[in-house]
Amino acid sequence: MKKISVIIPVYQVEKYIAKTIDSVLAQTYQNFEILVVNDGSRDRTQEICQQFTDKRVKIISQENGGPSKALNTGIRYAQGEYLAFLDGDDLWLPEKLAKHIAHLESSLDVGVSFSRSAFINETGQLLGSYQTPKLKNITVSDLLCSNPLGNGSSAVFRRETLEAIKFQNNFANSLENCYFEERNRASQDNEILLRIGLLTSWKIEGISEVLTLYRVKPGGISANFLRTVEVWDEVLARSRCLAPEIIAKWEKKSKAYQLRITARTAVRMQSGAVAVQLLNKSLLTYWRILIEEPQRMFLTYIAAYSLWVLPLPLNRLLEKLVLQRIKVTQNPILQDYPGH
Repeated sequence: MKKISVIIPVYQVEKYIAKTIDSVLAQTYQNFEILVVNDGSRDRTQEICQQFTDKRVKIISQENGGPSKALNTGIRYAQGEYLAFLDGDDLWLPEKLAKHIAHLESSLDVGVSFSRSAFINETGQLLGSYQTPKLKNITVSDLLCSNPLGNGSSAVFRRETLEAIKFQNNFANSLENCYFEERNRASQDNEILLRIGLLTSWKIEGISEVLTLYRVKPGGISANFLRTVEVWDEVLARSRCLAPEIIAKWEKKSKAYQLRITARTAVRMQSGAVAVQLLNKSLLTYWRILIEEPQRMFLTYIAAYSLWVLPLPLNRLLEKLVLQRIKVTQNPILQDYPGH
């Protein structure tokens, strides 16, 4: 059985980290190591992690440098042939690793295997909505105009795939291998996928089961909506050096789609006014998005405006109707989740 390195970058997640680690230890596929990279937490995160006695749980501490720096640290320590990343407040269902290993072992041209995800709230209760990204035939245009993984906790990577896109940075007069761009404190997952798509022939594919539980909570990095948009502009600017013709062709469309994706995040975070602002900017950037994705734009506009202007009871009713339109059929694995 091939070994998987599970890298968990953590910062101020004392409320959630124990259950996150427990969700890995409960996997049906048991040949793994857990590398918890403490990125300068000042709460009880490290103390809680040290209470785990399983020898597969290892803790690495560093000064705060952001999620990309923590992920790079974890990769450098990793011993596995496959690498999986899990945010310190998200959860995995028990068959996740087994399903991804089976997918990668049977599809030797796939370098990144990811799953669908279900949203949970701060207390771990299912919210009834799902991330349902495209699963197959993912192209560079998909990487530029969508959020292929849905979130950073959904994928398992072949080590060879990450080695193919590594680069070196000079830290304290020493060259270090890097995989994630450390200047990014948002969009790091999309950026690394874009480099894989531009620089390698590895396929990125998903499996249809919901195997990741993605936590939605106020105050997280996802709530910094406008900065997320700015970071994506920076990603596109750096990507011009890798593929200038491709980026020039898709740049406006990519920006518009990322604005719409960020608007949907703002809706989940109950920020209706910001969501409306982002949607309007998306239309001004590339008006054809309204023709290419009319349903998603329409539903997101309804949700955003209802949050902004309607009384709470009526907004909740509309929110329920919207969620019924966008959610997928729950897979049997999810039925056994305690938060169901």
